[in-house]
Amino acid sequence: MSRIGKMSIAIPAGVSFGCENHVVTVKGPKGTLERKISGSIDVKVEDGHIHLTPLDGEKETGALHGLYRALIAGMVKGVYEGYTKGLEIKGVGWKVAKQGNKLVLNVGYSHPIEFAEPEGIKLDCPSQTEITVSGVDKVLVGQVAADLRAIRVPEPYHGYGIRYKGEHVEHKEGKTSGKGKK
Repeated sequence: MSRIGKMSIAIPAGVSFGCENHVVTVKGPKGTLERKISGSIDVKVEDGHIHLTPLDGEKETGALHGLYRALIAGMVKGVYEGYTKGLEIKGVGWKVAKQGNKLVLNVGYSHPIEFAEPEGIKLDCPSQTEITVSGVDKVLVGQVAADLRAIRVPEPYHGYGIRYKGEHVEHKEGKTSGKGKK
């Protein structure tokens, strides 16, 4: 049995939880999330806590037990607090601006890149070199942040590119002239 799957999930005040026909629904002040779960896992609510129990002893069920517990915990936190991911742009003359529901990125290409705001995600630009991705779905927030980063991945020689806040990019030494070698 999964150690993570055994842990219960506390339901905060203002969050409602329901499970019908193996579809988990979590509603909170920030929004609503739904997820279909495997039929081999039972979900119960007791004393304001969510408990997941596997219905058989299969190896795959044990793996899904911990996975679904982590996903449901993420859903509960998302509808209660929300998730944010920060990105920063490093490069000479590189900048980002928000126009309506799109981000316009000038990141060293011959043309500006337009990135539309997906449904359920809010994109902000606190400054010309910062992007904040926020939403209730942890998976979607991470995917949108990864998609933005993939527009211009940080390169190791000068460090130019779009990176996560706090991400360390290992710098490589450039080519040497070869002078002094015989």
